Amino acid sequence: MYVAMVRPRWSDMDVFGHVNHANLVTLLEEARVPLLFDEAGRAGLAEFAKGMVVVRLGVHYHSPIVVDGQEIRVEISLRELKFASLTLDYRVYSGPLAEGKPSVTAETVLAPYELSTGRPRRLTEAERAFLATRLTETADE
Repeated sequence: MYVAMVRPRWSDMDVFGHVNHANLVTLLEEARVPLLFDEAGRAGLAEFAKGMVVVRLGVHYHSPIVVDGQEIRVEISLRELKFASLTLDYRVYSGPLAEGKPSVTAETVLAPYELSTGRPRRLTEAERAFLATRLTETADE
């Protein structure tokens, strides 16, 4: 599991003081990018940063996330790893700790994409190994 701490911005808030549903999708992306771009890049896997597209997204809201200046905790785990796609699961907590039930659960199906050809590509063995290992380890912050 990968843990990201993300701070909602004042502009993410709706009129009720909660993180707006559309802005939550951006917060999920902000949690995912350091894993797939930064950590993968440090592991010698720069291709993720050159092209990764969201194929499908599902978000399930269980309770509001209030914008109060603190970070929210986003836990990301690997649900499914195929040869040309991966499915990530998210558990989002309204504060920095994993206390109680998550406020939001979500999933994204992602596919590596070759920008030069405009076509999806297969994951390399090294990419598959990185994802399988990094997203099944115990949580670290």
